[in-house]
Amino acid sequence: TTLHPSSNHPIFQQAAGASMQFQDQLSGVIHALDEGSIGDTRVLLRSMRAPELANLLESMPSKPRRVVWELLDEEPANQVLQHLHEDVRADFLASMDTQQLLQAADDLATDDFADILQQLPDTISSQLLSSLDAADRARVEAVLSYPEDSAGGLMNTDTITVRPRHSLELVLRYLRRLHELPEMTDALIVVNSRDKLLGVLPLSKLLTSDQSVTVREVMDTELEPIPVDWPDTEVAKVFAENDLVSAPVVDAEGRLLGRITVDDVVDVILEDADEAVLARAG
Repeated sequence: TTLHPSSNHPIFQQAAGASMQFQDQLSGVIHALDEGSIGDTRVLLRSMRAPELANLLESMPSKPRRVVWELLDEEPANQVLQHLHEDVRADFLASMDTQQLLQAADDLATDDFADILQQLPDTISSQLLSSLDAADRARVEAVLSYPEDSAGGLMNTDTITVRPRHSLELVLRYLRRLHELPEMTDALIVVNSRDKLLGVLPLSKLLTSDQSVTVREVMDTELEPIPVDWPDTEVAKVFAENDLVSAPVVDAEGRLLGRITVDDVVDVILEDADEAVLARAG
């Protein structure tokens, strides 16, 4: 089917509520596909972020959607998976082999990869889990053990923890050796030797405080942790009311299990909004 980038095109009808910027991006990709310019299409796709690419793919009919998907580089394609609606994502997952799915595990956060595993047949998900190293497998299984619509299902296990007795200078030296921090890290989590949550150390305090003082002297003990069995809607409410970027997740005994970041909470809010709109439309 030939695609014509006009305002009356069915793709634009599907994306009626999209921003002007997205409409321009969509128009550019459709025009490049119409012209048969694979190189120009790739350039346009590489200029877009993962959420924009996901929006683009969801706004296209199945045939051009498949063409665009095949033009994406491997790492961006893996990042796009976490932003796609389940039905669209399932279509792409069905065409990926084991090696491609394992690469997705490397490119995605633990909670996002766990979401993908839940959409795969049991035999394939079991094979993927057994192919991961012991540490990665334990992290994924920890998330899979909780309902998808709970705090445990939202949480990620890529946390950086410190002890209260450590000096800020020691903590900084440790962070430099890591070379990079997990995404959405705005604070380090303070625990004792039994992994019981004691507080958080905001990065702003770590960078601006006297480096000779200990974590205990500057850590924040007022942030309330998220119970692992909370429903995701309650988690979203707490994040919105307190303008949180991340929050620790604990079990009934107060032991640290992981953390939830705002990007996952936004997904919950958007899903609830979509359900509300669809319900009103019958």
